[in-house]
Amino acid sequence: MCPHEPACPHADAKDREAARTIASHPEQGWSLLCNGVVLFEDTGELLPDGGVIAPHRPTDMAISAA
Repeated sequence: MCPHEPACPHADAKDREAARTIASHPEQGWSLLCNGVVLFEDTGELLPDGGVIAPHRPTDMAISAA
């Protein structure tokens, strides 16, 4: 459970990336968030249940929307 007040967003929430970083390894390109999400520097994510969120940089969204 998240010890922060207010509690960090759950891993299933749309704003899951807003959770606090509890371990950061910029030399390896990833960070572990309080909600168990592993966030990669390319904006991809590995969820605690093993699910994967593909990289979703804002610039990629603008290109795909055009």
